[in-house]
Amino acid sequence: MKRPKLDTASAAVAPQDVELEESDDIDVVEIDVKIEGEEEDVKMERERWSEVWKFFTRLPISKDGRERAECNQCKKRYICETRTGTGSMRKHITKCPKRDKTDISQFIFSKSGGSFSINSTGFKPERFRELLSEAIVKHDLPFKFVEYEGIREIFQYLNEKVITITRNTAKDDVLNLFKREKLKLKNLFELLPGRISLTVDLWSSINTDGFLCVTSHFIDMEWKLQKRVLSFQYMPPPHNGVCLTETISSILSDWGIDKKLFTITLDNASSNDTFVNLLKGQLCNEGALRSDGDYFHVRCCAHVLNLVVQDGLKAIDEGIVKVRESIKYVKGSQVRKTNFMNAVKQVNLIPKKGLRQDVPTRWNATFLMIESAIFYRRAFFRLALMDSNYLDCPSNEERGKLEKIFRFLEVFYEVTCIFSGNKYCTSNLYFPSVSTVERTLREEMKSSDKFMKNMAGQMYAKFSKYWSKYSPILAMAAVLDPRYKMQYVEFTYKKLYGSNFREHSDRVREKLHDLFSEYVTRLPYKTSTISTSDSCKSVNKKNDTMLSKSTREMLQEFTVYETKEFALSQKSQLEIYLDEPRSVITEDINVLSFWKAHQYRYPELASMARDILSIPVSTVASESAFSNGGRVLDKFRSSLAHKNVEAIICAKDWLFGISGDEELCLQDLTEDIMELDSKGSDTNEAME
Repeated sequence: MKRPKLDTASAAVAPQDVELEESDDIDVVEIDVKIEGEEEDVKMERERWSEVWKFFTRLPISKDGRERAECNQCKKRYICETRTGTGSMRKHITKCPKRDKTDISQFIFSKSGGSFSINSTGFKPERFRELLSEAIVKHDLPFKFVEYEGIREIFQYLNEKVITITRNTAKDDVLNLFKREKLKLKNLFELLPGRISLTVDLWSSINTDGFLCVTSHFIDMEWKLQKRVLSFQYMPPPHNGVCLTETISSILSDWGIDKKLFTITLDNASSNDTFVNLLKGQLCNEGALRSDGDYFHVRCCAHVLNLVVQDGLKAIDEGIVKVRESIKYVKGSQVRKTNFMNAVKQVNLIPKKGLRQDVPTRWNATFLMIESAIFYRRAFFRLALMDSNYLDCPSNEERGKLEKIFRFLEVFYEVTCIFSGNKYCTSNLYFPSVSTVERTLREEMKSSDKFMKNMAGQMYAKFSKYWSKYSPILAMAAVLDPRYKMQYVEFTYKKLYGSNFREHSDRVREKLHDLFSEYVTRLPYKTSTISTSDSCKSVNKKNDTMLSKSTREMLQEFTVYETKEFALSQKSQLEIYLDEPRSVITEDINVLSFWKAHQYRYPELASMARDILSIPVSTVASESAFSNGGRVLDKFRSSLAHKNVEAIICAKDWLFGISGDEELCLQDLTEDIMELDSKGSDTNEAME
C-alpha cells in the first residue's frame, strides 16, 4: 500500500497546533453536577465520553503544559483543555480530508445532555419507499413484510423519521414501480435498431390458474443480446388458438411492437400451430413481417429433442431399472443412506457429487441419474457386500451397457444445454448442434448392441419428422457466423444427403439472398460496397442550370439506368462476406462482437444478422419466468391478485434479471438424496 507523500516544507517539523479563533464557535461543555472536592474529576470524565473521542486520540501533556488531541485520520492536532471544549474538533470531523466523504457527509452532531449523537441527514422518504418496493420484488417478499413488528423496529432504530406503511401501500408502490419500468422499456423499444423475437409459453399455478408468459429477445444498439419479459398475464380457459391470438395481439399492441416482430418460438402443440397461423395472417395483412412471415414460426428445439429422446427411452434397459431400484432402496431409510455413505467413504469417492433420482417425464433426469450411478458404481458394489437385503446392484455387463447409454445421451444433454441458454446467441448454434445429433443417431443405428440399435432407430424416426420441418432461417444463422458460413452448411448437407446435397444447400443460398434483398430495399443504406469519391458523385449546381430541361431529364434517366446496371456488375455485401475466408472454428469468437466491428462495412447485412442472431431456439426463457412464478405464487400466496403477480415478476425481470441461482438448471429437476437428515430419523428407520 502506497503511503501519501509528505510536503517537503513541513515534513521535518512536528504537526502544527491549531489555535482556536473566535470564529471557531468554541463550545464549552458545562457540567451542572457539583460534588465537593470532585468537580474537576467529574468534568474530565464526562468530557472523555464525548462522541468526539471516537475520532480523536488524547495526547500526553506537552512541555508547555497544554493538553492536545490528534485526529485519527489526518493527524491534525487541537487544544482540548476543559475551558475550550470540543467544538473545534467536532467541526473538523465533518471536514477532515482523510475521512470517507460518503461516511461523513451524511452525519451531523447534535448536542444532547453533554454528549453528542450521530443522526442521519441524508434520509429521503421517497427513496426509502422505492428501495423497499424493489426489495419486495427482488426477494419475493410478501406485501405484509412491511407490517412485521421486527422489521418496523429495525426501521425505527435506523432512522426515527421512517414512516411505516401498510401492505396496501406497499402493493401500490410495487405497481407504481412496475408502471415506471414499463414506460422505460417502451421507450427502449422505440429506439431499437432491429427487430424483436418472442418466446411464448403457458403455465399453471399451484391453484391451476393459467398464466401466459411472453418474453422478448433483441440485440440492442451496443450489440448485446437482451431478454425482457413483456407479460405474465392470467389467461382463463379455453387455451385454444383463437384465444391465444387475441391475447397476444392485445399484448403486442399495448407494447407498440406489432410492427417490429421477426420470429416467435413455441412448443410443439396443435393449439400453437393454429395460433401462429392466425397471428401470422393478421400481421402479414398489415405488412409487418419479413418475407411474408415465411420465417415467423420457430419450433422449440429443446422440446423437440425431449420428444425424440422420450421415444427412445420407452424401452427401458434392465440396467436402468436396476439403477432406479437401487436409488429407491438407498432412499428408503436413514440407515440405508448412512450405509451407502459409509460405502462411498470406503471406496474413496466424493459424497458431494450427489446420487440423483430421476423424474419419469424428463429424459435428462434419467441421464443425470445414470451419470451419478456410474460415478458411484464401486460404492453400490460395496453396499451389496455390506447389506444382504440390497439385491439390485447392476452387474458388470449391465454397467458396461449403462456407460454406452450415458455416452449416447450425453450428446443430447449437451445440445439441450446449449439450446437452453439465454445469455448468448443460440440460433447460429442450431445447425452445427443438430447435425451432430443426426450423425450420432446414424452411427448408433449401426451398433452391434440390439438395445442401442433399436433405441437409436426409434429416435431417428422422430428426429426425421421434425428435422424436415425446421425453419431455413436457422441455417441462415449458421451462415452468418463467420466460423461456419455457407461451406459448413454444404458440408453438413453432403453428410446427410450425399450427392443430393446441392438441392438443399442451393435452397438455403437462394432464401438467404432473397431475405438480404429485402433489407437492401427497406434500409436507408447504399447497396454497393465499392466506394466512390464524393467529388465524382456530386454535380455542380451552377453547370447543371446551364443544361436544358430535356437534357437534365435524359441525364436523370441515364443515372437510374447506370445505377442498376453497375449494381448488377458489383458484388453485394453478402457475396463479399461469403467469399472472404472463414474464421477458425476452434477460435472462441463472439459472433455479436464480429458484427459490431463490421456493421459499417456491411450495413444491410449487419442489420439482417442483428435480427437473425436474436432468435431463441427454445422457450427456456419463458420457463425461467415460470420458475420465478412458482416462488411468487407458492402455497402461502396462491390467492395473490393476478395483476400483482404480473407486476412482481415483470419488474423483477426488468430490474434484476434472473440471478445465477435462479436460472433454470436441469440438475434441479432431479432430487439429490445424498444429504442425510442428521436432526431426525426417517419414519422407516424403525422398521430396519
